[in-house]
Amino acid sequence: MLTIARWVMRGTPHAVGGAVVATLIPWLFWLGAAIAALVTLRRGLSPALPVILAAAVPSGWWWMQGDVIPLASVLLVTLMAVVLRARLRWSEALIAGALAGAVMIQLGVFLPPQGTGEMLAELRQASPEVARLLAELTRQGLDTEQLAALLIGGVTGLMVLIAAVACLALARSWQAGLYNPGGFREEFHALRLSPRELAVLVVLGVVGGVLGLPGLGMLLWVPLLVAGIALVHGFIGLKGMNGLWLVAFYLLLITTWPMILIVLLLAFIDVFADIRGRLASRD
Repeated sequence: MLTIARWVMRGTPHAVGGAVVATLIPWLFWLGAAIAALVTLRRGLSPALPVILAAAVPSGWWWMQGDVIPLASVLLVTLMAVVLRARLRWSEALIAGALAGAVMIQLGVFLPPQGTGEMLAELRQASPEVARLLAELTRQGLDTEQLAALLIGGVTGLMVLIAAVACLALARSWQAGLYNPGGFREEFHALRLSPRELAVLVVLGVVGGVLGLPGLGMLLWVPLLVAGIALVHGFIGLKGMNGLWLVAFYLLLITTWPMILIVLLLAFIDVFADIRGRLASRD
């Protein structure tokens, strides 16, 4: 993958061509988003605009075809790259991405153009069990179309944010590989939310609950989760443990909800305890 980054950074025409081709090919949008993020991280927003547009235009075409994920991912990863370049803090970039994703959810960006009514009608016809469930929810006074919109928008927004974070990590690793070998590993292992940043997330979550903005609650936990993942990476790195521990960790993280809760709890404790700092001081 570093070969791709080296070729892209030979000049703007190479980066523009790579971004266009990647985002035109189905399911390769992440590569175009990562290329745009790499150029943004290295050169800044203004010099990277041709590359960002090169990734955004094909992604916009996919949006017109009904797939919003490529363009939303490009926009989110670009925003986070700008914040990361300016502030040099992953936590602030993640919070900015989560907020932007929540705004997209609230605006209904991730909903089908025709709304959820047609989809629910098809589900009722296709599955008697789903039809009975929807009928029961309606009898309880719940708006099934609103619930469906919330579910579809939230899940899609979460997928887009996670994809954007992964693209940003890929771009940052490329940048480190080309210009600062080992820098990304050190930076990611040190990722930790400050008490002030945690307080911002909590306040925003409360405000979202009071004002009826579910998009905030759906995405604001992602920065804490990424910080928890960084904590695990840092712990394994400090202890010199085998890389298979990371493989096992990600398998558990993907397949079990309790593991996600444990990682979130560890990240919360780490805000105040600085677990990696304490371990490093003992060695």
